[in-house]
Amino acid sequence: MTAHDKILIVDFGSQVTQLIARRVREEGVYSEIVPFQKAEAAFAEMKPKGVILSGGPASVHEAGAPLAPPAIYQAGVPVLGICYGEQAMAHQLGGRVEGGHHREFGRAEVTVTEDSALFAGVWRVGEKYPVWMSHGDRVTELPAGFRAVATSRNAPIAAIADEARRFYATQFHLEVVHTPHGAALLRNFVRDIAGCTGDWTMRAFKDEAIARIRAQVGKGRVVCGLSGGVDSAVAAALIHEAVGEQLTCVLVDHGLMRAGEAKKVVALFRDSYNIPLVLVDAAETFLGALEGVDDPEIKRKTIGKLFIDVFEAEAKKLGGAEFLAQGTLYPDVIESVSFTGGPSVTIKSHHNVGGLPERMNMKLVEPLRELFKDEVRALGRELGLPEVFVGRHPFPGPGLAIRCPGPIARDKLEILRLADEIFIEEIRRAGLYDEIWQAFAVILPVKTVGVMGDFRTYDYVVGLRAVTSTDGMTADFYPFDMRFIGHVATRIINEVKGVNRVVYDVTSKPPGTIEWE
Repeated sequence: MTAHDKILIVDFGSQVTQLIARRVREEGVYSEIVPFQKAEAAFAEMKPKGVILSGGPASVHEAGAPLAPPAIYQAGVPVLGICYGEQAMAHQLGGRVEGGHHREFGRAEVTVTEDSALFAGVWRVGEKYPVWMSHGDRVTELPAGFRAVATSRNAPIAAIADEARRFYATQFHLEVVHTPHGAALLRNFVRDIAGCTGDWTMRAFKDEAIARIRAQVGKGRVVCGLSGGVDSAVAAALIHEAVGEQLTCVLVDHGLMRAGEAKKVVALFRDSYNIPLVLVDAAETFLGALEGVDDPEIKRKTIGKLFIDVFEAEAKKLGGAEFLAQGTLYPDVIESVSFTGGPSVTIKSHHNVGGLPERMNMKLVEPLRELFKDEVRALGRELGLPEVFVGRHPFPGPGLAIRCPGPIARDKLEILRLADEIFIEEIRRAGLYDEIWQAFAVILPVKTVGVMGDFRTYDYVVGLRAVTSTDGMTADFYPFDMRFIGHVATRIINEVKGVNRVVYDVTSKPPGTIEWE
C-alpha cells in the first residue's frame, strides 16, 4: 500500500472491533485490525500514527489476559483505549482495575468532569451524554500522569487522559451508534491528536489496487468466481480494468440462486461490460449433494467444496489459469484469524480466505480484502457499476440453501424463490428498497393447517425479514405499515402454491449479535 497515514487497532476480542476500523476509515484514514498476539510485529511493520486498543471479554486479572505490547506505550505515538482497552492501559501503566463492582451493560450516561483533547469541540465540562457500556471490571485507581475526565453511575472513572503522552481511554464504546457522539470523539483522536491527514479515498484505492493487480498477475490468466453479489461483481470489474481479456469470470448456477439471477449477471458482465463469462449449470450436482442435508454448516461446507471443484474444472478448460480471483472482504479476513489465533468457524461458500487446496496450484487474487462492504459499494460506483448491482442487499454465499432450514427440496426452493421475489418486488414498488439494509424470505421447516376458501390446507409457513442498519453490526426490524405486510402476505398466499401462512420477524439485534442468515 502507498504510504498513507495509518491507525493500528489492537484486537482484544470485542464483537464490535470492526466498527472501530469502519469509523476510522470514515475519516479517510486507513486502519487495520490485528490480534493482540501479533500486535508488536504489526506495529513495527505498519508504523502507524496512532494505536487504538479494542474492547474484549477478558479480565486483566485472569492468567494470560490479553495486553498491549509495551513497545506501543514506549513509541511516543498516541494511544486510545476503549472499554477493555481502558482497563488494559490502566493496568499496564500502574493503575488499578477491580472486578465485583456494579456492572454496566447497555445504555448509560456519563458526565464530563474535565476538559480533554479527546472531547474538544464535542463534549463540555459539566454536561451529561448518552453512551453504550459493556463491562464488569472497572478502573479504580489512575496510573501516574492520568486524570479522570468523565464519570458514570457505575464507573466513577469512565474516561481518562494523559495529555503529555497523548494517552486516552474510555470505559464506554465509542464505535457503536448507541454512543451518539462516539464517531466525533474518534475523529478528534484520529485527525487532531494523531494528526492523520485523511488521504485514503476510493479513487486512490482504485488506482493503487489496479497497479497491484497488474504487478501480481503480469501476463497470467485469471478466473474469477461470480456469485451475483456486490463483492464478486466489484472484484471482477476492478480486475478487468487492470488486466482486460486476461480475466474470465465463472458464474455457477447451483440451483440456489434468486429468481432470474443468472440472466441478470450474464446481461451485466457479458453484454454490458464485454467481460468474458462462462455460465456453468451445476444445479443437479449441487442439489444432489445437498439432498437430505439439514445441518446448515454441512450445507455451507458442501457448497464451498463444490464451488472449488467447479472452479478447478473450468480453470483447466481455459488452458490452465494461474490465478483465482475472489471477492474476499476485510471482515472475512478478520474472521479467518480470530483474536485467539484459531481458524474462523464461519464457512464462506465462495470465499476461501485460508487458502486454496494444494492440488489447484493457483494463486489467489483478492483485491478487496482491505475493504468493508460499504467501501466496496463506493468502489463499485467509482468503477461505474450500475446502482442496481452496487446497492443490492447482502445475499449469503450459500444462496437460498441457508434460508431453507431443514433438508433441501426442489419444491421448497421454488416456493422460497417466488415468495422472496414478491417481497422484494413490493419493497421496490413502495420505494423502500434503499431504506432497508437487507430483506428476504425464509421458508420455515413446519407446515400448518389452514383454510383457503372452502378447503382445508396443510402447507408451509413463509417468514419475512427486513432490517435497517447503519454499520452492519447492529440492526433493527424495519417498521412496515401493517397494511403493507398484509398486502405482501396476501400476494404470497394467492400466488405461491404450497404456502398458507406468512409471518413477519420483528427481532432486533443489539451490538455484536447481528445475524443475516
